[in-house]
Amino acid sequence: MLAIAEEGCLLNAPDVYMDKLAVGAGYSPDIVNFDNSVRENVEAVAREKGCSPADIIVCVLDRPRHEAIIAELRAIGCGVALIPDGDVAGVIATTNPETNIDIYMGSGGAPEGVLAAAALRCVGGQFKGRLLFRNDDERLRAKKWGIDDLERIYDLEDLAKGDVIFAATGVTDGSLLRGVKHRRGGVLTTETVVMRASSGTVRWVKGEHRVG
Repeated sequence: MLAIAEEGCLLNAPDVYMDKLAVGAGYSPDIVNFDNSVRENVEAVAREKGCSPADIIVCVLDRPRHEAIIAELRAIGCGVALIPDGDVAGVIATTNPETNIDIYMGSGGAPEGVLAAAALRCVGGQFKGRLLFRNDDERLRAKKWGIDDLERIYDLEDLAKGDVIFAATGVTDGSLLRGVKHRRGGVLTTETVVMRASSGTVRWVKGEHRVG
């Protein structure tokens, strides 16, 4: 996957973890934020949807570091959609009614957070991110990458602004795209999504590639 924008429109994110919160379009500003608990964020989205917190579905990357979040979500009684990898697809899923995903929560790579924000800029939604540091080496590396405020909470347009273009092609089957398939006769098939912020367009491209 990749994101393209004019110079200075994408955060030069260091290779550290980022705590992430995302919802689709149509909610009040800051409907989810890091000042709220897991329960408070779920309840806030449920109120605006006009449903019970038990009807909310939250997507979380299935990692040991998310055990506390997953336990709290299950205590609330809401749905938990665990994904094995690909948190960019998990964030994008909040914008697709067919997935039934309402919120994305959890931590993952900071560069992937910028990619996810770029996609949301194209289709609408809200994103909150904050960098997570495990040691002083990571803090020093972030400063070398131009990050001055290590405690900053990033909104969507802090990460991706302007006329952003996002594109992704599936390698293996996932929640967003089908992976590469090998067919008889040396034909490979691929599935790609391309989004653009200025036009709000989303294009799905199915390709056939003859090799050999």
